[in-house]
Amino acid sequence: MYRVDISNENGYNFKVRSDGYEFTIDAREGAITPPATLLAGLGSCVGVYLRKYAESAKLALGAFNVSVEAQLSKDAPFRFSRINVSVDLKGQEFDERRQKAMLEFVKNCPVHNTLKNDPVVEIKIA
Repeated sequence: MYRVDISNENGYNFKVRSDGYEFTIDAREGAITPPATLLAGLGSCVGVYLRKYAESAKLALGAFNVSVEAQLSKDAPFRFSRINVSVDLKGQEFDERRQKAMLEFVKNCPVHNTLKNDPVVEIKIA
């Protein structure tokens, strides 16, 4: 089971803790926001799965970048209506068959699968 604990002392700064690691989300405009953090989770998951694919296929995969862009809906309920993920292999070339296999593998990222499959989300206030 995954668990993330978020604490708020005051204002819009939130301390996020998971498995002994910690970072801060600042929900004010112009800072890293919760929606941007969700996109970062998706992009990072895609990157991890790309690395896993390269290791299992014994590919020499160098540095790469993942960019995630999203369009926020204009109507309620407010949500991302479209998310685009782009992987820049920084000039590394792989044939079409290999690229297709990479793409299919990274689509197994659990964050991607969660977003695609309408998870049950229950919110309680204690």
